[in-house]
Amino acid sequence: MRKPIIGGNWKMNRGTPEECRNMLKKLIPLVKGINAVDIVIATPFTALTSAYEMLKNTYIKLGAQNMYFEEKGAFTGEISPNFLKTIGVEYVILGHSERRNIFNESDGLTNKKLKKALYMDLNPIVCIGEHLEEREAGDTQQIIKFQMNETFKDLTREQILKVVIAYEPIWAIGTGKTATPEQAEEVHIFIREFLSQKYDKETANLIRIQYGGSIKPTNAKDLFKKENIDGGLVGGASLDANSFFQIIKAAFKSD
Repeated sequence: MRKPIIGGNWKMNRGTPEECRNMLKKLIPLVKGINAVDIVIATPFTALTSAYEMLKNTYIKLGAQNMYFEEKGAFTGEISPNFLKTIGVEYVILGHSERRNIFNESDGLTNKKLKKALYMDLNPIVCIGEHLEEREAGDTQQIIKFQMNETFKDLTREQILKVVIAYEPIWAIGTGKTATPEQAEEVHIFIREFLSQKYDKETANLIRIQYGGSIKPTNAKDLFKKENIDGGLVGGASLDANSFFQIIKAAFKSD
């Protein structure tokens, strides 16, 4: 059985050390002792050190929201994977729709970052997903297949097994809209079938696939009940300790 993984992506929020500590002081007692679900908090870069100090004796893992594919050099404004490793980061989000749409990051660039993250022994959470017009045109599977072919290009079986895939329909991120559990499950099944064809069925069944897109305590349980949805990548609801805790609890499929 795949272990569910719940990631909290704070985006450009809770970025000061004080804001970070205040949030985690509320969350840590709520999730104490929970190890049946992997919990990841991805803070802004400015809060990573403070978060590490708060989280180092807990089950919660520290994540970063992005990284570059070079370890050092003349890359103004970028963040090195080596820097992330030295401050205790274990996970990194790559290819988020906001990186793709606002900052024009391509599948090829995400592929370079992914390979470097794996080389540096960081655990990548890689985002894929379609726009509303692509879904309405019936092109969802075509878009997802193209993204996976390019983003996971040349990855070995050993490498892909270390990747967490986050399916995030772009039309449902920060919009209040959410894919129905059936819509989300349909795409998750397609992703797993793609992985089965590219690698093998056993590999496909081992890889964790999250859902991301306006997850809330009110819809999390119905989403996570689906066989192929292995948790979620949570945005706004991860900024509130109680809301995030309710989503984490919903990931216990046996409940």
